[in-house]
Amino acid sequence: MTTTPTETIRDFYGKLASGDAAGALGLMAPDIQWTTMWHYKVEGRGPGPVAEGLFKPLMAEWTSFSLVPTEFVSEGETVVSLGDFKGVHRVTGKTAEARYAHVWTVSDGKITIFRQYIDTLAIARARV
Repeated sequence: MTTTPTETIRDFYGKLASGDAAGALGLMAPDIQWTTMWHYKVEGRGPGPVAEGLFKPLMAEWTSFSLVPTEFVSEGETVVSLGDFKGVHRVTGKTAEARYAHVWTVSDGKITIFRQYIDTLAIARARV
């Protein structure tokens, strides 16, 4: 059964929400391009660099966090998800709540490009 790009992205968020990071990484193309606005930097392409440059530091910095998509807009292989990030900073104990827009490209059922737009000021305030 073929899934739509939006179904693939919904599956990605579902895997993250259930703690299945390996499953989320498995939805990525081997040469995925990942761009973030945070201080986390993904060096190179592929699920390995995403795990090392984003997933591991994100889990180390926040005692808990969630990404809750509230809306999906799609056109062809492109999916835009709008939603809410909420996290508790491990050092300060402060809660961050930030709106985000994620722009995804899905080809043949695999995520090939990710671009993040998020309220970085809301995140920064939780760090101090």
